[in-house]
Amino acid sequence: METSRSGAAAAIPGRIWYRTTVAGMASYLDAAAIISTGTALVLYQEPLGLTSGDIGRLSALLTFMIAVGALIGGRLGDLYGRRRVFMVTMAVYTVGAALMVAAGGPGLLYAGVVLLGLAVGADLPVSLAMIAEEAPEGARGKLISFSHILWLVGILAAQLLGIVVGGMGVTGGRLLYAHLTVVALVVMALRSRMPESHRWAAAHGGAAGGSVTGDDVDLGTLKRLVTGPYLAPMIAVALFYALVNVGANTGGQFNTYIYVNLAGSTVQFASTVSFVTFLIAFGATYLLMRIVDGSNRMRWFAGMAIAYTVAYVIPAVLGVQVWTLVTMGVIGSIAGAVAGEPMFKIWAQELFPTVYRSTAQGVMIALTRVVAAVVALWTPALLDASPSILFWFVAACIAAGGLIGVLWINRYPRVADDEVDPALPAAPSAAEPRDGARVR
Repeated sequence: METSRSGAAAAIPGRIWYRTTVAGMASYLDAAAIISTGTALVLYQEPLGLTSGDIGRLSALLTFMIAVGALIGGRLGDLYGRRRVFMVTMAVYTVGAALMVAAGGPGLLYAGVVLLGLAVGADLPVSLAMIAEEAPEGARGKLISFSHILWLVGILAAQLLGIVVGGMGVTGGRLLYAHLTVVALVVMALRSRMPESHRWAAAHGGAAGGSVTGDDVDLGTLKRLVTGPYLAPMIAVALFYALVNVGANTGGQFNTYIYVNLAGSTVQFASTVSFVTFLIAFGATYLLMRIVDGSNRMRWFAGMAIAYTVAYVIPAVLGVQVWTLVTMGVIGSIAGAVAGEPMFKIWAQELFPTVYRSTAQGVMIALTRVVAAVVALWTPALLDASPSILFWFVAACIAAGGLIGVLWINRYPRVADDEVDPALPAAPSAAEPRDGARVR
């Protein structure tokens, strides 16, 4: 069982960093798609005749399709391999982004959002599983945390482009989606040279392209996942991610909208502030990489969960003004790096063995994005009616997610990397640690 953290200090080979980066570009493309869409829809709003309802529906549809994609892609990744799935997802992503570039009205925007969201969702669980399964002993937390660095770089790229093209109207929106198209093509080319996950291959008879039968893997593993000892951890981590992601998704999709339409600022200023908070979040994620495989992880998590909650209380209490939004962004960028999405990515690898990992992540990502889609659908109307209610709601979600992390998820032990055979006897319950090492 996986008890030692001694390997964390060892140097990670360059080929592992390369594979982590190429696989982790799913996080880059996820973040860039969300941020670019939030900015581009504002730029498209008048030239393409979009209403506030269109913006809400398109934002919600993007998030909902990410959920659908995660559910499908996660399962396919466990059945047919990580590499096969994330090659197809990049092709679909490229088509979706290209449609958004060419859109001359709402119709193509809706079609492009469907493909873009579906591809991002399907890619995320498979790519994260690939990173986890290629990680050396004791370095998994660090490498999964690095995928969040790539997520932040995706935000950076979209925000920098937003600063440059924010005054270009519809042309600026097209350039934002052209960037996504080009990056997806490059990632697809790089991934074509990557081998299959060696742990997935080992779990499927040692063949990198492995033949997989439904009896051996499909129904058996799915049944054990939803009825066995991994169900409770899956519910706990899914709830945590769904709750803390409300803040990140709201900020990602509606940050520009809030600055422009409520605080009376500009697209360029909103993008500039987001760039500054990105730099802060980058440093905070580096901190997470330093502490995530150590014994003080949960102490840091608890403190940052409190700070993350306070960030959204500020505009709820003091009103939506430029300075309260800036303050919220600075505090949230620090705290969210430790008590937000990166911890979901880490727990999702630590609590599930190889044969379930991608499926479990797909289910959890799907639930999270459905919740985010429902919230996004009503966010513009709620912001117009009562912004303070929205910010109180987000703060409550983050606080609840923090409590789940500290009081529930923290109880579960990590699984071993070699726990891959679906025919193995059922693992012990969460109350009976498999190896005595708890998630800290």
